Amino acid sequence: MWGFPDVDWTHLHLALNHVPVLGTPFLLGFFLWSWARGQTVTLRFCLWLFVVLAAASIAIKFTGDFSAEALEKTPGFDKALIERHEQSADQATTGVFFMGIAAAVALFFSRGGRPTPKWSLGLLAILALATFLLMVRTANFGGHIRHPEIRPAPAQTP
Repeated sequence: MWGFPDVDWTHLHLALNHVPVLGTPFLLGFFLWSWARGQTVTLRFCLWLFVVLAAASIAIKFTGDFSAEALEKTPGFDKALIERHEQSADQATTGVFFMGIAAAVALFFSRGGRPTPKWSLGLLAILALATFLLMVRTANFGGHIRHPEIRPAPAQTP
């Protein structure tokens, strides 16, 4: 009626999984900029956004589980591609979970107007970068499922 497509789990997963993949590096950049400039209020805002992004990312992972179930019923289904993507997604979800916990810990230590410990900010920056790299790998493996043109070429035997 309004031009909206029929949305199923696969469509929802494909639409939502861009949030953590793109959100993490943008938020990491904003976080580092705030930290370098000593912007306490902006830094705390970034910490809250990391917590929200982690919660959303964990929820988004479940759309992938439902999407995999729906995909199993399609012709040409390659279980190995799904399993590789799913294992990578589990690792990325673990990374985003720890990233969210690190942000929550930094918020806890900075409550009551206290300065945020630098070790917690450094830990969060490292976790956010590692999580982003895990998410990029997961997104690439997800692309292999329906885009054979980006899959690695099979090994040639002489």
